[in-house]
Amino acid sequence: MRAGINALTVAFVVGVLAGLLLTPDGRAWLSNPTLMLGGQANASATATETAVADVPVEVEAPVVPTSSLKARYADGTLTIGVFGDSMADGLWAALYRDLGDLDGVDVVKFSEVSTGLSRYDYVDIQAKSTRQLSERPVDVAVVLFGTNDAQAIVIDGQIHPFGSDGWKAAYAQRVDNLVALMRSRGAEVYWVGLPRMKSSGFDGRMTIINDVVEARMTALGVPYFDTVALTSNEAGGYEAYLSDEDGRRRLMRAGDGIHMSMSGYLRMADPVADRLKADMGVTEAEAAAATP
Repeated sequence: MRAGINALTVAFVVGVLAGLLLTPDGRAWLSNPTLMLGGQANASATATETAVADVPVEVEAPVVPTSSLKARYADGTLTIGVFGDSMADGLWAALYRDLGDLDGVDVVKFSEVSTGLSRYDYVDIQAKSTRQLSERPVDVAVVLFGTNDAQAIVIDGQIHPFGSDGWKAAYAQRVDNLVALMRSRGAEVYWVGLPRMKSSGFDGRMTIINDVVEARMTALGVPYFDTVALTSNEAGGYEAYLSDEDGRRRLMRAGDGIHMSMSGYLRMADPVADRLKADMGVTEAEAAAATP
């Protein structure tokens, strides 16, 4: 019986070795076996994990440029351009109300409905913005895109489905290119995020866009205004009516569950206007005198 068992053992070992020799992974293992027995295997694994964990990860801090708006405003004139889609149209109207009465400040609309950063075959925003800035230079570029961007991006014939890694990389590059263009024309950039949406599916798609944009703004040192919490109810969900600073309930959203009412756009614009006034060095008295 012992002879039979030994024969079976030998046959098993030979079979395993033959199987390893017949496969690339098996031959790689034989050249550098990683399965060891007892304390030697445990010690080896622990040492490797410790070595990896001890390697510091260096994260380069974003370079945040010093604002020059105070000096520009002190010179007597300041042009604020609002770029984006139909959502940005409403943002422009709100910023015009908040800032348009300040002496020397001009708030100009560059936004256009049904545009975005995904479909450059329809409207090439990079080219369009280049023309706009050539015709009308600005000191400040306030940007709000995204409601039309939950669709595939096509580059050199390759389709990147919305939300895929390829899409995120392509969208991030277009965001970077737009910021670089505006900065190259002497404009300081402020980017406004998309608000809470009524449809949970559409809200999820806008969240993907917000996440990509916010990450790029952090990397580029651009002020980013998150408007999701600002346009959500106390539970963090969508609600058409929200309370203002005086506790009064106001209609903040349009009937489509996407766009804002005028009160809603003013709500979104408030932190942007406050930041611009601070960067411009506008005093409280000047701001109060300009409030409509």
